[in-house]
Amino acid sequence: MEKLGYKTISANKDTVNKNWVVVDVDGLTLGRMASKVAKLLRGKHKPNFTPHVDCGDNVIILNASKIKLTGNKWKNKEYIRHTGYPGGQRSVTAEQLYKKNPTRIVENAIRGMLPKNKLGAMLYRNLKVYTGQEHKHQGQNPIEIKLNKIK
Repeated sequence: MEKLGYKTISANKDTVNKNWVVVDVDGLTLGRMASKVAKLLRGKHKPNFTPHVDCGDNVIILNASKIKLTGNKWKNKEYIRHTGYPGGQRSVTAEQLYKKNPTRIVENAIRGMLPKNKLGAMLYRNLKVYTGQEHKHQGQNPIEIKLNKIK
């Protein structure tokens, strides 16, 4: 006699279908954009999402230099790091970081929304950020996605 019921299918690295996705962030707000991109990187938009497996897509971000911050965040938002030596805490404002490297603001926002473990480090490697319209991943045939259409 056969058993009644369903079998839960758990994804693994062999059964995962990873796509390449292009996102144009021109004029988008930093935090809202970062949360949607983190969802794409993690794979939460897919029906076979498994929390402990890298089942997300490879994401290419274009126009990172045209990102928006609301309010007084350009002057008040601080990015803090530590050199590892006593008294070695350094901070830089969003405006100063943007002048130095505009892609770093987008990368920091998205990295902060990924898991803080080995899986998060693996997921972060699937992110490519560019300041302009050009990227070097045409060979992967990326699909363009409008972030405003994603919930």
